[in-house]
Amino acid sequence: MADMLINAKTLHTYYGASHILRGIDFSVARGESIGLMGRNGMGKSTLLKSIMGLVKPRSGTVEIAGKPMTGRAPYEIATLGVAYVPEGRGIFGNLSVVENLKMAARAGTRGQRDWTYERVLETFPRLTERLGHGGQQLSGGEQQMLTIGRALMTNPDVLILDEATEGLAPLIAREIWRICGVIRESGISSVIVDKNWKHVTQITDRNVILVKGEVVFEGSSAQLTSQPQLLEQYLGV
Repeated sequence: MADMLINAKTLHTYYGASHILRGIDFSVARGESIGLMGRNGMGKSTLLKSIMGLVKPRSGTVEIAGKPMTGRAPYEIATLGVAYVPEGRGIFGNLSVVENLKMAARAGTRGQRDWTYERVLETFPRLTERLGHGGQQLSGGEQQMLTIGRALMTNPDVLILDEATEGLAPLIAREIWRICGVIRESGISSVIVDKNWKHVTQITDRNVILVKGEVVFEGSSAQLTSQPQLLEQYLGV
């Protein structure tokens, strides 16, 4: 399907002898927003890394925009319109906010330049006050804003956000959720990993829960929130 941006089939991924992903199917369609959930250690980050080429699956396939990309280098996957905001952020601490943003600027896969430097600063007003600061001088929340802004500068078709608000103060977390809503409204597909299922389900079309490297639930936000026993069983809330 031309509008299937990510299509992973029967992924089995190992770390050494540890079998982490056990035959996972995972897809993202154009314009779709997906919540990826599960307790710690259930395979969420490994699934994202397997898609991004940071970890090579032992078996299974990954297609990006219809092209077979299993185990290809992360930069090759990025050029097909996938932007990845990893847990831990990964900004360049020795570069200024301006440099972090401008180094990433490029047109998207269809030549789109919807996300300009100016639009990113409009979306993240706090960064405007920090333009000359080095990445390492920013607070954790500001670093998260910068890494999302930098991802948007690549004009992606899909934005993958691992641990969107982990360790952030409530006020900053609220700002990140607002930004996730803006991204969704802009038409960019997204995959959001976060422990706060209430916020995730407010901005996602579909949700996937992993337990020990297997999909145990897949359905709409309405289906998930109407089953408190599932939330209790799989997310412990």
